[in-house]
Amino acid sequence: MTRSTPIPDTVTLHVPFRVVKRGGRKEMQMPDGAMQPRRTDNTLVKALARAFRWKRMLESGEFATIAELAEREGIAPSYMTRILRLTLLAPDIVEAIPDGKQGPEVTLVRVLEPFPVEWEKQRFSKKKTT
Repeated sequence: MTRSTPIPDTVTLHVPFRVVKRGGRKEMQMPDGAMQPRRTDNTLVKALARAFRWKRMLESGEFATIAELAEREGIAPSYMTRILRLTLLAPDIVEAIPDGKQGPEVTLVRVLEPFPVEWEKQRFSKKKTT
């Protein structure tokens, strides 16, 4: 535009996106091929950090059992067991999580579901949302 060109009263901008639920919150999802900003899932990062911390505490002998450690942490042993399973994730998935590069399909809800222990089979497929 130049100074002599009149400024239009209304500018319409169309941005194709859809709103999906992810981890209990709504998130804007861009179409395939569109660049999305990387976002760190702090809940997932915290769970991963806890898992490796608890694993280290158990392996060092500081606590003899998961039940003992869970009591000290003030959480249910069943929850601790589910979080501890995160230490079985493939190294590339674990490394991607703190940087937000794990992909939108890798959420805490998804990784707490049963997954294969073989690293090659751990690539999470996208679930269709309705």
